Amino acid sequence: MKIKKANFIKSVTDYKQCPSPDLPEYAFIGRSNVGKSSLINMLTNHSNLARISAKPGKTQVINHFLINDEWYLVDLPGYGFAKVSRDLRKQWDKMIQEYLKNRMSIQSVFLLVDSRIEPQDSDLKMMEWMAVSGIPFVIVFTKADKISKNKIQTFIGTYKKQMKDTWEELPSYFITSSETGEGKDEILKFIHNLNVSFRQN
Repeated sequence: MKIKKANFIKSVTDYKQCPSPDLPEYAFIGRSNVGKSSLINMLTNHSNLARISAKPGKTQVINHFLINDEWYLVDLPGYGFAKVSRDLRKQWDKMIQEYLKNRMSIQSVFLLVDSRIEPQDSDLKMMEWMAVSGIPFVIVFTKADKISKNKIQTFIGTYKKQMKDTWEELPSYFITSSETGEGKDEILKFIHNLNVSFRQN
């Protein structure tokens, strides 16, 4: 798949305000500063489609982007250490959970984790919550250019070890770098295949 068009559609704070669910939809989520905006910009060939900021918590709403007039890419607020009030954090969590549970056009959630950091409790809890809720997702290991390939494999092995008590096997995953473009073709192929299945149903 080649992305030729990527247009911002709307920002909402309630899943009921999202665009009509007649196209396949892919949501991107992760801890603050995991590299989500950089990854979205890399995938869509845009330098600033998703705003990049060193300040955690930049994304505060559900952002819909229409890709190739065929599917939606959704940028969700990050979670983790963003320096916001507890009330605002609860508000974000509620908004995200209601969107993920009720938005029937979601084909997959891309859950981003930093490949340089050991498994975080917030990431593992999000994975478990999505699995229990029946929400399809894959893991995206980001910033692969920052460490060696051997260390990445060791890191993935650590995830498998951490999750073995809850999971029979590690969910599907991608290894990516927004700097080198690693993982781009694999993610876009994955989305393309799901889009084909969506149109056939």
